[in-house]
Amino acid sequence: MDRPGKMVGVGQPMPIFPDLLMKEIVDSCPVGARTIVVVDGADAAQPVEFATRTAEHARSHGRPADVVDLHDYVRPASIRFEYSRTDELSYRTLWFDYEALGREVIAPLRRGGRGHFLPRLWDEATDRSARARTVEAAPNQIVLVAGPMLLGRGLDVDVSVQLRLSEGALRRRTDPADEWTCAPLLAYYDGLDYSNGSAERPDFMVRWDHPGRPALERRQ
Repeated sequence: MDRPGKMVGVGQPMPIFPDLLMKEIVDSCPVGARTIVVVDGADAAQPVEFATRTAEHARSHGRPADVVDLHDYVRPASIRFEYSRTDELSYRTLWFDYEALGREVIAPLRRGGRGHFLPRLWDEATDRSARARTVEAAPNQIVLVAGPMLLGRGLDVDVSVQLRLSEGALRRRTDPADEWTCAPLLAYYDGLDYSNGSAERPDFMVRWDHPGRPALERRQ
């Protein structure tokens, strides 16, 4: 299978200014409705930083927006590290609590939901409950959920973004202490096969090797 950076079944990559990319993402959010945007990217791609800047852009244009960091939805260390601190399969399948994300962030903002979401569930550093309070969502609220391996999880989202690194960029930009995560991340990318329809292509597939000079894969 192709590694990140060799994407098949997509249009010609077109350079785009980061600010314009953020604008296009915000403009794609339905007007007057609560909207969930996922920004999928390895930690090395800094998806939370990009989501934060996108939220700032939305707020500067009168649209309320918040960011949820997937690392605030990790499972307890007793689960994450059950098979060792660097178990690759656990990182792909057990590390993050995608079900809780759907229950505490996404479902509450859907029609008939309670209308307020939980921004943080678990404190990864202290390995304790984050003890966060729920946040009331405005009728036109945007919530950007950012972190690794968010696609293909069955999450009910409105707009999907993938900040995709080539294998070389992923390895170069990953902290040496976290180098072990590269293999499961690459396996995750390999599993998202858009060419045969087994995975739904993100709305914004972005080549992110050079964040100051990204390229957007347009739909064919």
